[in-house]
Amino acid sequence: MTILLPHEPAIRLGCFLAVLLLMALWEWRRPRRSSTLSRLRRWPANLGIVIVDSLVLRWLLPVLAVSAALEAQNYNWGLFNQLETPFWFACIASLLLLDLVIYTQHIVFHKVPLLWRLHRVHHSDTHIDVTTALRFHPFEIVLSMLLKIAVVVLLGAPAAAAVLLFEMILNATAMFNHGNVRIPVWLESWLRLIIVTPDMHRVHHSIHRDETDSNFGFNLPWWDHIFGTYRAQPRDGHSGMTIGLNLFRDRRSVGLHWLLLQPFIK
Repeated sequence: MTILLPHEPAIRLGCFLAVLLLMALWEWRRPRRSSTLSRLRRWPANLGIVIVDSLVLRWLLPVLAVSAALEAQNYNWGLFNQLETPFWFACIASLLLLDLVIYTQHIVFHKVPLLWRLHRVHHSDTHIDVTTALRFHPFEIVLSMLLKIAVVVLLGAPAAAAVLLFEMILNATAMFNHGNVRIPVWLESWLRLIIVTPDMHRVHHSIHRDETDSNFGFNLPWWDHIFGTYRAQPRDGHSGMTIGLNLFRDRRSVGLHWLLLQPFIK
């Protein structure tokens, strides 16, 4: 049986919709780059795949990350459920370690050819905006959730204060750093010290593979600095850079059915 925190679905949905709306309004008022493809062409597939991802997750996995954390707590599984550590330390350590795991997973999905075929659905978007943050193949979402469940149980991470908070932060920061928004240079240079900014992450969506294989962080920028995967700016500049992949540049690649089939047909 799936165990849920009280009002967890409503909290998640409310946070998701609020950030999505705020970023969409920001992109409309202060866009960083112009797009040759309208939102009406791109957004139905990018938003539609979120619905598919959610349905597949619920169908395949009876327990998700927060429920797994509650189960671990009930059965006293995991590191922080065994050690007598302060609650605040378990929360902070869990947040940092989960973020490091997502950073590492991101690199693995770039380096392993079979996993890259799944992950390139995300990179095949020829324009980057808030909806690009949602454009992941269902199989990648399932694999990522399985990894998170395993790590959450091994850590014994606090369910609400760490796991739910981490997933909400990760979702919100992903929509933020994929946003096609303009931030003053002076502010952006300070922000990227503590969070992955749109200008920092946009480099990761460059058509040049050496730039695609950089700036893997979704939330915290520190792992890219520590492990040498940080790249400050794209070589062609933010206005002149080309987004996406050479393989997928025709207009049919924006359809939802194409995104679902993409890993298997090329």
